[in-house]
Amino acid sequence: MNAKEEFIEIYKQKIHREGADKLLDYLCSAGSDFFTAPASTRFHGSYAGGLVEHSLNVYECLKAYLERERVQDLYGLAADEETVAIVSLLHDVCKINCYHESTRNVKDKDGRWIQVPYYEFEDNLPYGHGEKSVYIITGFMRLTREEAFAIRYHMGFAEDENKRNVGKSFELYPLGFALHMADMEATYFLEKE
Repeated sequence: MNAKEEFIEIYKQKIHREGADKLLDYLCSAGSDFFTAPASTRFHGSYAGGLVEHSLNVYECLKAYLERERVQDLYGLAADEETVAIVSLLHDVCKINCYHESTRNVKDKDGRWIQVPYYEFEDNLPYGHGEKSVYIITGFMRLTREEAFAIRYHMGFAEDENKRNVGKSFELYPLGFALHMADMEATYFLEKE
């Protein structure tokens, strides 16, 4: 089973709220490059299909994090299967249609200039990162407040904004912290290039 098939299977098994089918239709449509887009320009998943692979990795990391005894017993953190699937599989839908193939010149090992492929980032809906994902998702289906905050702040303190908002959101909605940790684990351990 390839990454697209795995994503669709998990999505259909776990996500059942009203509008979820329309969101999946959009992700699979010609108007979306979700299943062929990279996850970044040069860091993790900077290849065709990297975005869907990253989303699946975050899903597995978040499930594993929430299964930890300490997380359950000491922190009291839990989320149902639908919420876990929504926040992890969809946290980066903001990246749809933002990466475009191009080439750049670099020197090879002999000092000669050659053209190599790479991705350029161009966002025609510059609404931020997490907030843009929330915006796109809620155009199709409702999110709980906890889900919306988790997706909105999944980048943690990496974004240039009021850091108090990040900390307060993690305090109020610990699922956001868990999603952030799953995203970082996938990025820096599973997808390290």
